[in-house]
Amino acid sequence: MPILYTTHRPPWLVLLLALVIGLIGLVLLIGGAYLAYVGGSPYYALAGLGLLATSWLLWRGNALALWFYILVYAATLVWAVWEAGLDGWALLPRVVAPTVMLLFVVLAIPALSPRRGGWRVAFLAALVILFSAGIIGLTLPNANVTSYTGDLPPAGSANAMADPSLRQAGPDWPTYGGSESARRYSPLDQITPDNAGKLKRVWDIHTGDLPQSAFAKGKYGAETTPLKIGNALYLCTPKNIILSLDPATGKERWRYDPKVSDDWIPYTAACRGVSYYQVPNAPADEACASRIIEGTLDARLIAVDANTGVPCPGFGADGAVDTKAGMGEVNPGMLSITAAPTIVRGVIVTGHQVLDGQIRSAPSGAIQGYDAVTGVLRWAWDMKQPDLTGVPPAGQTYARGTPNMWTAASGDEQLGLVYLPLGNSAVDYWSSQRSDVENEFANSLVAIDVGTGKPVWHFQTVHKDVWDYDLGSQATLIDFPADGGTVPALVLPSKQGDIYILDRRTGKVLTPMEEQAAPTGGVEPEQRSPTQPHSLYHTLRKANLTEKDMWGMSPIDQMVCRIQFRTASYKGYFTPPVSAGHSIEYPGYNGGSDWGGIAVDPGRGIIVANYNDMPNYVNLVPRDEADRLGWAPRGQERGKIGGAEGAGDPQAETPFAVNVNAGWRLPFTGLLCKEPPYGGIRAIDLKSGKTLWDRPFGTARTNGPFGIPSLLPVDIGTPNNGGAVVTAGGVVFIAAATDNLIRAIDLKTGKTLWTDTLPGGGQATPMTYEANGKQYVAIMAGGHHFMETPISDEVIAYALP
Repeated sequence: MPILYTTHRPPWLVLLLALVIGLIGLVLLIGGAYLAYVGGSPYYALAGLGLLATSWLLWRGNALALWFYILVYAATLVWAVWEAGLDGWALLPRVVAPTVMLLFVVLAIPALSPRRGGWRVAFLAALVILFSAGIIGLTLPNANVTSYTGDLPPAGSANAMADPSLRQAGPDWPTYGGSESARRYSPLDQITPDNAGKLKRVWDIHTGDLPQSAFAKGKYGAETTPLKIGNALYLCTPKNIILSLDPATGKERWRYDPKVSDDWIPYTAACRGVSYYQVPNAPADEACASRIIEGTLDARLIAVDANTGVPCPGFGADGAVDTKAGMGEVNPGMLSITAAPTIVRGVIVTGHQVLDGQIRSAPSGAIQGYDAVTGVLRWAWDMKQPDLTGVPPAGQTYARGTPNMWTAASGDEQLGLVYLPLGNSAVDYWSSQRSDVENEFANSLVAIDVGTGKPVWHFQTVHKDVWDYDLGSQATLIDFPADGGTVPALVLPSKQGDIYILDRRTGKVLTPMEEQAAPTGGVEPEQRSPTQPHSLYHTLRKANLTEKDMWGMSPIDQMVCRIQFRTASYKGYFTPPVSAGHSIEYPGYNGGSDWGGIAVDPGRGIIVANYNDMPNYVNLVPRDEADRLGWAPRGQERGKIGGAEGAGDPQAETPFAVNVNAGWRLPFTGLLCKEPPYGGIRAIDLKSGKTLWDRPFGTARTNGPFGIPSLLPVDIGTPNNGGAVVTAGGVVFIAAATDNLIRAIDLKTGKTLWTDTLPGGGQATPMTYEANGKQYVAIMAGGHHFMETPISDEVIAYALP
């Protein structure tokens, strides 16, 4: 018998290798057999058998182990490419770990066959190393950008599309979305694709607002977009401190602290922005003739003088109005204002963030309109009490648990309409206790007459939601091309990824859509709608998940994810939640589009949309088990408050609590079960809805297994929160992703022109403005606990040298 096939007692390192390979093979065999039993791929069981045979040969000291493993490896490569093609990130868990194992087996051969070792084995080892490097290189994909197919249309004039707002973006950035139309567009064109790579930091400041208490730590996420009006920047911090800065230097001019206590922090300490109001016909030197208005975490409206930061004495009581009046019992953290109020025709329109998942009788989602000068309540819209126009009579409250507006509204000054993106009724994953009127208005864009507070029209994007598919994005006001001219319209993005175009006067849908059959079942089969709305104009949503979309860092955790997929309830889009096991919700509650919204270039007719592409793994927990675990609503806690949204939400006063694994992550590695990308950014032709380019958004540099950064500067497509800004210069500015980078992107091609590493996460929408003839780009690099990015208190501005 040739010496290559002989056996002898191998060294202890080879025995250890045999033991490790044998244990891995045993795990794959047992898990793979179960996966095959539940209808999954047989590969893992067969690979486990191959590894056990390799382990046995190594243990006996037989060099045939190498050739046997090469057969297993070759079969693995064929299967991997057959299932995943040449998608590098999809190949990573299928190929890299087996390649590393092949290297170790090759290195063991000289110990098994010392007389046949020498240069042949060394040469073979070198080939394996090179092959390993090639395989790993294959897992570093290009950005997969679909390039723009034609010349970028000219920017057009600043008035290419009528904007009904009182103030538009230009040298200033006067509202949270650039204007009340929420286009996130600037006509500034100093920064272009040709010079964006030269951008430098010109100033940065520290707000001083960082979490101090144990309660606040792990709950910060600033989300702030500054305003620029005249010669001042205005912004708010996570705890609602208002600052005024010099726009050219960042020097602080004044600050006002409304003294919000930590116990009022809801899920996140956030303040997305403040609002500016100029009192009509007021003398310029009169106190509070121009004012900054913000909503606070403890649900107050604050008005301060824009020039001095001093509270406006004629607004409410000493410059503050308590919007909790008429709400009844409100435990700290249950009711807050985190979005910039919308001001149309002198009326401040605000909703509230009602803390998700706590209790069916949560505070009301009533919408309120206040006089921007006096703070007097002009009207309130309570959908269950439509005849109630002000504060409820003594002993009564606004109807509790109704759908709320936690995000920002947009407004049409000319039509006198405010567009309210509504969420769900209190407790997202149980629907049997909702009223007919709640089912009518939930998850709808509602146009409110700002003079009366009465709804004019509404458009619903989900029927009887049990997926937390709130409308999180502002509607963006546009003129939509039509035969013979344009129609006053709006663009409505959704968490499901669907984008709708509506006539903003009537709510009529201007682009194709249809009701399509939806899955039934779950714990409330009689409540599930047989159909759900689908936009045929454009959707950011990808195809339904399949088993081969499961991922991990190795074949073992990929196998675990495949088993979870096969054993979960998944009937595609709109799969209802279940209590016996888990259901898969795809896309998850973070979008599609979330509070960052979209940007629209009105001159070129282009929508820029960043989006998330992740599932949730959901389990309804029976009430007695939730009680045993100590899950209770805010104000009744019996344990630690924290975790991702939906993770152990009590949903009190209903039969089920809910446990949401946001992103569907494995507990031991922290990696997501779905293969990348987890987020993208896309340019869309406004008129046709066709994709101009689409790319993964966010690099792998700060992400990796066990929370260890991979440092790979390669596009993987990360989760992202925050929006984009587009300019007449043909440049898109955006941070949002979890890699802590701010980017300039070429609007024509989608390619990155410039990046800078931020001191904290960039989970905020940037803005751009002009000061002393120079264009600046500014961002709050505050980080975000939910996105697991570093927390910071820095505001940073960039400009060309």
